Amino acid sequence: VDVIIVAVGLFAVGETLYMASRRYAGKDEIVPLKGSLYMTAAEWARSWKPWLRGAAIGFPIGAMPAGGAEIPTFLSYAIEKKLSKHKDEFGTVGAIEGVAGPEAANNASAAGVLVPMLTLGLPTSATAAIMLSAFQSYGINPGPLLLTTQANLVWGLIASLFIANVILVVLNLPLIGLWVRLLKIPAPQLYAGILVFATVGTYGISQSPIDLAILYLLGAAGFLMRRFDFPTAPVIIGMILGPLAETQFRRAMTIENGDWTVFF
Repeated sequence: VDVIIVAVGLFAVGETLYMASRRYAGKDEIVPLKGSLYMTAAEWARSWKPWLRGAAIGFPIGAMPAGGAEIPTFLSYAIEKKLSKHKDEFGTVGAIEGVAGPEAANNASAAGVLVPMLTLGLPTSATAAIMLSAFQSYGINPGPLLLTTQANLVWGLIASLFIANVILVVLNLPLIGLWVRLLKIPAPQLYAGILVFATVGTYGISQSPIDLAILYLLGAAGFLMRRFDFPTAPVIIGMILGPLAETQFRRAMTIENGDWTVFF
């Protein structure tokens, strides 16, 4: 099964089914914003230190083989809440530090996850797993020799991180009013659109009806996993690393003539 089909089934179809099932559990209230959509000078002054702290927390933890993005995000929030002079705003009216720090940590960890993926071939997030699958489809195997064999690719990825952050600023700050209006899209039309794009994209891979059946079976599985609080990202990571682990296992057993003690 193509890893793209698994990713779309679990993350797009499964999440859409889950959100649709919760639609009748209670209606979400959209609270109108008061004041300007843009940050004030005081908010900029309160945000720059959390940005720096969040980035300093996010990148090294994201670079750890078991780091990911969740740990630095929650850690940054806890630190900002402890250091803030406006502790009463956390969890009530909202403190800008509680957004600036965790978001900076999340963005920094997204760059950090490339370190174990490129140097060890070990994806620590679903995004990194999909990138690893794309590399493998082109015959590129990340590892210690990647900087020697594919130096242009590695430096291109590093450069793309800087470009991506510039594009994020361009898209988010001037167009924030547009993104807020997306909340006004009726939920049934939004869910239907996601399912249509997921179906068309999956069918376009191999024009196989069997792939569509697999897509929706995986979507149902993703819905159940989401419903009962099972993480879906390890499924993608397991699909990527499973064949690699099997190959290395057979190689080790062949070299050691079937001696299991090689793993201890």
